Amino acid sequence: MTDLNSKVVIVTGASSGIGEATARAFGREGARVVLAARRLDRLEVLAGEIQNSSPGVQAVAIAADLSQLADIQNLVAQTLQRFGRIDVLFNNAGFGRLGWLETLDPVKDIEAQLAVNLLGVIQTTRQVLPVMIGQKSGHVINMASMSAFVGTPTYSIYAASKFAVRGFSEALRREVAPWGIRVSVVYPGGVATEFSAHAGIQRKTGATTPRWMVLSADDVARTVVGLARHPRPGLIVPWPHRLSAWLNQWFPALVDWVTVNRFTVPERSEELRAAGLK
Repeated sequence: MTDLNSKVVIVTGASSGIGEATARAFGREGARVVLAARRLDRLEVLAGEIQNSSPGVQAVAIAADLSQLADIQNLVAQTLQRFGRIDVLFNNAGFGRLGWLETLDPVKDIEAQLAVNLLGVIQTTRQVLPVMIGQKSGHVINMASMSAFVGTPTYSIYAASKFAVRGFSEALRREVAPWGIRVSVVYPGGVATEFSAHAGIQRKTGATTPRWMVLSADDVARTVVGLARHPRPGLIVPWPHRLSAWLNQWFPALVDWVTVNRFTVPERSEELRAAGLK
């Protein structure tokens, strides 16, 4: 078990949702938390709250757009200047723009999503890795999604980014193990955050994750801190989603049939009729 007291933890996407909840959770463990996101005003408020709630805990707010390499380099440089080391990197920053592929904006929806969800994870890890190699210790925890196992309609670009994070994490885990560096991935299902409000989700069928399977940001935060304390390669939460991943791997034709007939066709019924396909 890893003691997180006084460990230096970078949390990206810390201004709201899972990132905010996880930063608070690491603070409660006594970690020194570096908060990174674009909204500096929110980060500064959060840093103050973390420090006030846990005597002796340090929290630092650093503005960073994870799609910009210069911002990432500045984030790492400021962290090292302040604390001299980096023990945990939680690559949480990301967003979704959902819709049929042909309707997505090539830049705002496709390039921007990949720039943050995938390239941001890779570039931030790349900047932190030499520090951890020099320390001969460290832990990279990447935020993925059930979309890293099961690709569903309207999630094409989001799923592409999360499938890629999964592959990146697996390869990296095997690259850095000799230096005592751990790599973990979190694969949550639906989470009650700002994601839906910004993703542009529109459902004619009303299809959504059942309420009893929707996680809170605090649920995911506890999972992340649990992985930091007890490292393992990956964790799907909540556990019933493991069945979805299993079915998709071993019975893809069945999952295709159910998804197309229960979701795609009803959702695109008007377009299909116009095209003479229904």
